[in-house]
Parts: sequence; structure tokens; C-alpha cells
Amino acid sequence: MNAAKALCALLAAVSLAPAVAVAAPRVMSLDSCADQYVLALAPRDSIVGLSYRAVASDSYMRAEAKGLPLRRATFESLVAARPDVVVRLWGGDARLSNGLRKKGVTTVALDDAADFDGVRANVRKVAAALDRRPQGEALVARIDAQLVRSAGAGKGRPALYLTPGGYTSGSGTLIDAMLKAAGYSNAAKTPSFAPVSLERMVMEPPAAVVLGLFDLIKAGSDRWGPGRHAALRQALAGRTVASLPASVVGCPGWFAAEGSAMLARSSR
Repeated sequence: MNAAKALCALLAAVSLAPAVAVAAPRVMSLDSCADQYVLALAPRDSIVGLSYRAVASDSYMRAEAKGLPLRRATFESLVAARPDVVVRLWGGDARLSNGLRKKGVTTVALDDAADFDGVRANVRKVAAALDRRPQGEALVARIDAQLVRSAGAGKGRPALYLTPGGYTSGSGTLIDAMLKAAGYSNAAKTPSFAPVSLERMVMEPPAAVVLGLFDLIKAGSDRWGPGRHAALRQALAGRTVASLPASVVGCPGWFAAEGSAMLARSSR
């Protein structure tokens, strides 16, 4: 066999050989919000650490988290897990950040998204770091489909968001974006998060209310917070559009679009 034929045979053999699988990067998340992105986008066998809140009742992906290693956001946990990529929103301290930098670990810092563009950017950021861009685009497509189905359902009616602690959520928040995506206007007059007046709510109840986090039963002030007051519950009877669970409103994740879909379904 001459050299030309030998080269052709080699190229043919290479083209027929099965592709060598490239191992997915080992990934660890440092807080409950980062957990959701890792669980949604990373291959299960590449996840070397989640926060202890990954299995809590307010974790959207808690079922998927079962059986995976749970770790604290410490330098010692980092050494034990040996991740290639770390995802965080608020978890970890300065010592851990320094340790990640010194070890050359890729760190993906999520943004506290206040709108759906910010959520999409977070999804794509994590997907790129994990080399899972198709999975990221599938998640973005899911967001977009839910928002299309939700659009206009509230017909412009004003609705007030209320938590057990007596807080509402105004402009510049993801809750505001969720309300508007479902066709509601936000009845909150102040930007960001602010307390509401219990007396005013009782005397002049809003036409529509969206509850958030009321599925959580906590000890302390939240358990007896203004939002759970008997007089307020009576005043709001028949005015509640929907009660959004903590797993949907607790983190700036793609599942916020599911919250908008819940509002849209309740208004029809």
C-alpha cells in the first residue's frame, strides 16, 4: 500500500471511530438559588456539591436534588469536592472567593435578576460555563412559551403582591415583571420591596391581591406577621387572584415564568 492509500485508509478509520466523550466539568453550587440552575442544566453525575437548602421545601428542584452531595459553602468543602465550576448568587465568603481564584476554579456569579431578560442572561451564563448551551436555550424557550401563554390575561387590572411579613413588591423587581407578564398592573406605588399599611389594607382593600410565600410556615415574627392578620384575611376574602409558592418566587430563576402562568390561569 502506497503512502496516499495508507493516509486515505487512516482518515476513513478515524471518521468511523466513535467520538470520545468529553467529561462534563465538575460543578458545585454555593446557595439555594444557584442550586436551581445547576440542577436544571448540569448532568447529574457532574454535580459534586449543592447547598443544604437544595432539598428544602422552597427549592423548586428539590426532587432532583435528592441523593446528590450537600455541602457547606466553605473552603474545606471546596477542597473536598474539587469542582471545575462553581455557581453562586450570594453564597460563600471572602475566604472562599480567594480560594476559588487561587485554584483557578471558574466562578459563575448569578445576577439578582429584576426582569426576564436578566433571568435569560443567568440561564445562558451557567449553560455556557457548563458547555450545555442547547439545554440553556431549551430553558429559555420554556420561559418564552410560558410568557406568551400568559400575556394579557389580567386585562390591565391592578394587583398588589403581599407576603406574610406584610411586604409588597414594586417596580424594579422580578415580582413586578411577573405581574406585568400576566397582564396585571402593579398596585404597589413604591419601587423595590416595602412594607404595606395593615390599617389601610383593611379599610381600603385592593381590588386584587397576589399572595407570595404563604405556603411557608415559619417560627417567629413571620408566622404572626401582618400578612397573616385575621382582619386582613377577612378584608381580602374573595380578592386573592393566586397564592404563589416560595419555590416559584424565592429565587430569580426561570420558574418565575411559571408564576406568571399561574396568575394567568387564575384570572381566566
